[in-house]
Amino acid sequence: MKQNIPAVFELQKAHSLTLRNTSALQRINKLRKLKAVIEAHEKEIYAALYADLRKSEFEAAFSEVYFSYGEIDFAIKNLSGWMKPKKVAVTMTSILTKSRIYYEPKGTSLIIAPWNYPFQLLISPLISAIAAGNCAILKPSEISVATSALIFKMITDNFDVSEIACFEGDVEVSKALLELPFDHIFFTGGTQVGKVVMAAAAKNLTSVTLELGGKSPVIIDEHINLQKAAEKIVWGKFMNAGQTCIAPDYILIKKEQEEEFVRHASEAIDKMYRPQGKLDKGNYGKIINEKNFNRLSDLLKDAVSEGATIRVGGSQNSEDATIEPTLLSAVNPQSKLMQEEIFGPLLPILNYRNTDEAINFVNRRQKPLALYIFSDDKEVTGKILKNTSAGGTAVNDVLVHISNPNLPFGGVNSSGTGSCHGFFGFKAFSHERAVLFQSSLNFNKMIYPPFNQKSGILKWLKKLM
Repeated sequence: MKQNIPAVFELQKAHSLTLRNTSALQRINKLRKLKAVIEAHEKEIYAALYADLRKSEFEAAFSEVYFSYGEIDFAIKNLSGWMKPKKVAVTMTSILTKSRIYYEPKGTSLIIAPWNYPFQLLISPLISAIAAGNCAILKPSEISVATSALIFKMITDNFDVSEIACFEGDVEVSKALLELPFDHIFFTGGTQVGKVVMAAAAKNLTSVTLELGGKSPVIIDEHINLQKAAEKIVWGKFMNAGQTCIAPDYILIKKEQEEEFVRHASEAIDKMYRPQGKLDKGNYGKIINEKNFNRLSDLLKDAVSEGATIRVGGSQNSEDATIEPTLLSAVNPQSKLMQEEIFGPLLPILNYRNTDEAINFVNRRQKPLALYIFSDDKEVTGKILKNTSAGGTAVNDVLVHISNPNLPFGGVNSSGTGSCHGFFGFKAFSHERAVLFQSSLNFNKMIYPPFNQKSGILKWLKKLM
């Protein structure tokens, strides 16, 4: 498999010159084909996601498969408009010219997907790559074994390797791919691996989109219905057993609100995941593997040893890699739980005294992929938005900002670079080419040499510019 990588890359490099001239209809037909392939394998996809992460069919449908359908349909509907050259205004220095932005395919692209949403987070950038007219080599995560094998089969059986190819394998396969001079790399995963990808891309001056992660905070203001807030946070945090890059990572709440929040959150956990008094594993996922289970177990032990109190949950079962939804209070901000992205069903609750203190707490850490604000006070919400930075934000909800393809999705600094979904995904795989059409009247002659006796022209130009 690894030996074939350079040959496939060269095939795609040559074929990319053909793809750059494809029409909107040709690309739309390929997107329709991709959708048909997914539909034909829908039940197999659900089975693979259950095997890897114990995702219920309903959760797998709305968070992975139907999400992909929505992306495809949105691209099909809007692609003709995206591809049209965009008119831009001219200035006095370019008067009588025509200026346009042409969106041209970058060419060969590499898409490296993670294991937590192993289907959606590979198919979504592939949709953008196809829409923009690129070839693509896909590298699914070897950790989500069943989904990786299925994606390989779906792609290999239905698409020409010169346009879309898939390589399974471990880190050695990823290294072999990253050595090649792709025109664009789209990586979704952890920050540390993101640095490796960016360093590899720099050797070939390859552009990158990095969708990473970080500790996404929730700031709960006193002017909010705590029951509704708790229900939304519990849903967003514990979906996929907390293994979501934009899941709430920790909560900042005033001390006098904490007990009421814990009570409502506990009720929400019981309602969603413990309807019969015990954990319903048909609606609750598992930790992906033993390594990640042990990491989370160690984080919990360390937090408790540092003074944290388990308020809800905490039960673990190593045999089926299950950690129940867990709420912790009195968490030491210096504990390991607060130093790294949790990426699991552990939710620390910390206190703050005023909005400035909450803002400062967030700003002392790396910029997160998401920040959530729960407040009905527009002044408080505006202050937090103005004085913090995050890849994206939802006010009075969690996760849902990712569902609108008209919004860019991406991180900032350590939580990522670049954005995706909808037109923003199309742009990620496109080069915005500046094109100016000069008129028959060439005013540029005024600035041609010789320059003596042209000081008056400089004064005139200074006024115009």
